[in-house]
This record gives sequence, C-alpha cells and structure tokens, in this order.
Amino acid sequence: MLLDRTGWTLIQHVHDRCLQVPGVSRVVVATDGAEIGAAVKSFGGEVIETSPELPSGTDRVAAACERLGLSDDHHIVNVQGDEPFINPEQINQITSLFNSEKVSIATLAKKIEDEVLITDENSPKAIFDENGIALNFCRIPPKYSTGKDYFKHIGIYGYLTETLAEICKLPPSENELKERLEQLRWLDNNYRIKVGITTYEGVSIDTPEDIKKIKAEMG
Repeated sequence: MLLDRTGWTLIQHVHDRCLQVPGVSRVVVATDGAEIGAAVKSFGGEVIETSPELPSGTDRVAAACERLGLSDDHHIVNVQGDEPFINPEQINQITSLFNSEKVSIATLAKKIEDEVLITDENSPKAIFDENGIALNFCRIPPKYSTGKDYFKHIGIYGYLTETLAEICKLPPSENELKERLEQLRWLDNNYRIKVGITTYEGVSIDTPEDIKKIKAEMG
C-alpha cells in the first residue's frame, strides 16, 4: 500500500476515491502499521492505529469505530486499502442499500462475463434471491451449469455500527471454516446481507504480479 509509482501511495489513491463520494462525512484509515499511518498523515488523512493482534480487517474496522465513539446507527463502509481503482459510485451504492430497517450489512457483486472465473476458487461468488438478499457465498457454485448467470463477490461491505460490533464477537462457523469466507459466519447467525449488483470490476493489489498489471493504468 506504500507503492508510490504515481507520486501518490496506493493508500492515498484509495483515500482520494473515498473522498469523492457525495455525502461521505468522514474517511478514516485503520491500520496496525506505523509506516502506513505516517504515510496517511503526510497527505493530511486521518488515522487510527489498531492492534496487530486483530484477526481480520473487519475486526480492525470495528476497533476503529469503537475508538471513534460512534453511535449504533452510523453507517460504516469498509473499503480495502489495496483497491486504488475503487469506483466512488460503488461506495455510494453500498450506502443506498440501507433502505430497509431489516438490512444491517450490505455488499456488492458483479455478473461474471468470463466463465473461467466461475470455477476459480480465488474469486468468491455471491448467491442471492430476487430481492438481493444473500443466500450463500462460495468459491465454486455447488450446481454449476453453463448458460446460467453467476456473480463474483466484490469485497466491499457496509455495516450499521451496532451490527459490526456484534458480528466481531461471533465464533467462526463451520461453513466459514470450510469455504474460508468470513461473511458465511454472519449468514449462519441469521444476519441479513443485502447484495447490490455493480458493473465495476475493481482491481486489488495483492502480489508483485498485480503491480505489473496496473503499471500502465497508473501511469
């Protein structure tokens, strides 16, 4: 996240995209690394440093919210720091999904155009009903068939602050451990997850190979 090929670090690109979203009141970077914290402060960003012992990014966001002293009815959007091409419209879409008192967690999915991705275990899938309520998340659909629409899960989440605190106290579920997908823990504990359909793919930077892929796009 400290890659600075454009003169900006990746984390600054993500921070800037978040600031472009209409109506967003606050952008905070939660990190367990002093180096990342210093980089964020250098461009005027707000940082909360959390414990390196936290087991997941979700726990990190929850810890940051607790430190901020937010009320239970705040809407929090968790944007990964390695997504320099996150589209502000995706963040805006997440917030718009909280149109019902029954929705306390929201996420996005994109229709898969390349059938190779359907059986790619590194690309989790979202399965949801006609109302956009999540039924399941998996790495390979259990009843895969050609000609059917499948949706790639896009790893951006929105939460009510109260719900975020609750789900971080839940023990891992059997389905979560099997699929290695944290959101299954929430479904297994009867939390309602609203899924919005996005047309934006998104590009995360996780490996040196990913860096090579985005060099041309970042200039």
